Amino acid sequence: MLDIDIFIKKIKKKSRLMGIDPGKKRIGVAISDENKIVATPYTTIIKENYTGLVNEIKKIVDENQIEGIVIGNPINMDGSQGPSSQAAKDLAKNLSKDITKNITLWDERLSSQGAFRLSDELLVNSSKKVKKLDQNSAQFILQGLLDYLNKNNTW
Repeated sequence: MLDIDIFIKKIKKKSRLMGIDPGKKRIGVAISDENKIVATPYTTIIKENYTGLVNEIKKIVDENQIEGIVIGNPINMDGSQGPSSQAAKDLAKNLSKDITKNITLWDERLSSQGAFRLSDELLVNSSKKVKKLDQNSAQFILQGLLDYLNKNNTW
């Protein structure tokens, strides 16, 4: 798992990133375009076990030429870190051993609420909102990082 500044230095200018919204059972996935401007919801992985999750993520990484992975870190609203934050860190550490070292954490506070609200604005019905919530949350997380990178002219 890398600090954001080191992560940025290791990523090629023209490359895709993957955003992950970690959950106990449902893992949302989003990918960026190669210019790192737009994040797009990709899929939701139903986690049966860690090996299956790694295989699914590896497949997406290979099929989409992913250079780095951004994992949402669910920090509490007061800035403290709870069990979900520790679980996200553990996932990042494990994936950095099993898939790529180019992994960083990104503050995901309010990503689920933001994704749900965006679905409201787009007049998406409730059953579709819930079905796509995880991948939309991953998109929200990844887009936050992309906006940060582009605002700071990091590329």
